[in-house]
Formats: sequence, structure tokens, C-alpha cells
Amino acid sequence: MSYIQIVQGDITSAKVDAIVNAANSRMLGGGGVDGAIHRAAGPELLAACRQVPVVDGIRCPVGEARMTQSGRLHCQYVIHTVGPVYHCDVSPAEHLASAYRNSLHLASEHLCHSVAFPAISCGVYGYPHQEAAEIALATCRDFTVTEMNIIFYLLDVEFVNLWQTVCRQLIDFE
Repeated sequence: MSYIQIVQGDITSAKVDAIVNAANSRMLGGGGVDGAIHRAAGPELLAACRQVPVVDGIRCPVGEARMTQSGRLHCQYVIHTVGPVYHCDVSPAEHLASAYRNSLHLASEHLCHSVAFPAISCGVYGYPHQEAAEIALATCRDFTVTEMNIIFYLLDVEFVNLWQTVCRQLIDFE
């Protein structure tokens, strides 16, 4: 059983076992959440990412997850996952759910009891917010491998309200 919490805040300040980074497939930093996490973590995170093997120019394919040490963040690990670019992906819902599920499995394998997520693929990757919230929350709700505290860090109050509404609807349908 997992406990899900939705908060308005900066994921880089999360005091959890692992922070999930909405990364790109190169894992070398970028914009949005990825850039913020890399800036807060310092150069140690980039050095850790460079240690992840590259296959055909990719460190982490869409829907998969990789783990590194966290640099200067208040957590032990950063889990890098690549969400789908909504309008370019042939199976965006499947890949988004896979990104959340693989992140949770990796956290569980490393005995994490708490993990902080951003809203994967909801920025420049263009995922519709309502659908993304439904997929993310349902995937995390259904994660039963280990007990885990799952906290979604969202910057915008309207985003928080949407995710809280979706979360209540999922609970009501159980």
C-alpha cells in the first residue's frame, strides 16, 4: 500500500529518500524540472549521470528509469525517468504509466520509503494535464510492491487543485 500526497512546492527541497527527475534521454540536464534539479544538486549529479552507460546515444529510453546519487539535494537518490512527448509518441499513456511504474520499482529495489515526483511530461512535452494526473495517480495508487510515501511536488496552485480533484475521484471509484 502506498500513501499519496500532493503539495505545492519545489521538488528540489523535498526531504525524501529519492527525487524523480523528469529527464531527457541523455540525462545531462535540460530545462524545467530537469534543469532545476541539476542546478540544485550541483556538478556531482551531472558527473553521476555521465557514469550511466550510453546505448545508441541514449542513457534512459522513454518509459524507463535510471538511478544516480543525488549530489547536494536533501535525498539519497535521484531517479531519472523519461516521459513521452505527447504529440510524437505512438503510445503516450503506456509510456507515461511505465515512467511512473519503473521509477517506483527502482525506488523499491533500493529500499526507499519515500519518493517525490514532479508531473512528468506536463511541461514542454505537452501532456494534457488532466490525463497525465489520472495516469500518474492511478499508477502510483496501484503500486503494491512495497509500502511507500509518494509525494507529488507541483509548483502551480491550479495544478495542485487539479491533481487533488483527480486523486479524490480515483478514491471515490474504488
